[in-house]
Amino acid sequence: MSESQDLETGNFSSWLSDTRTALSNDAEMDVPCGECNACCRSSYFIHIKPDEFDTVSHIPDELLFPAPGLPEGNVLMGYDEKGHCPMLKDGACSIYDHRPATCRSYDCRIFPATGIQISGKDKILISQQVQRWKFNLTEAEEIKEHKAVQKAASFLTHKSTLFPPDELPGNPTQLAIMAIKVHDLFLDQENEAVDDSKMVDAVITAHGKFDR
Repeated sequence: MSESQDLETGNFSSWLSDTRTALSNDAEMDVPCGECNACCRSSYFIHIKPDEFDTVSHIPDELLFPAPGLPEGNVLMGYDEKGHCPMLKDGACSIYDHRPATCRSYDCRIFPATGIQISGKDKILISQQVQRWKFNLTEAEEIKEHKAVQKAASFLTHKSTLFPPDELPGNPTQLAIMAIKVHDLFLDQENEAVDDSKMVDAVITAHGKFDR
């Protein structure tokens, strides 16, 4: 398959519903990656939670370090000098059945869904893969939902200075996920007239409820 060939993602509404369900249950995403391992070669720090005992037991201690700003027990796994995950061996995950929850839930389709861009030389591979995904947007409802997701992402991006410190994620992946979680606030066109400060409060509230 050519690396420039489009990848069909199917119905947007179905994908959005499945994604929100997975996010609410901290569940694994079903991503048709094929032979792609771009996310494993894009200089990502991988967060591993305190209760992921099986995962930690399959990773050498020297590859893990405390996650800044998170409670004790949360750790990160870095990447090698090439930007590759150290668990990537011969083009495949060497601990696939024991991989971190972060890897299980990662879905680069969140970027074309939200319109949030990934930048940097170390993210070229994942950026190329993101550009290949093509959502099926033919029904009025899925077009409406797609616009709402992108409006949410745009609001989070362009109104970031209105949010209190630490309320917005510091990286594009988590920002895209947040947009998906709160997109329903932007489904109603009447909300476009809502004062920005009130919308910020609504976003914070909706995000908190989703994560509970």
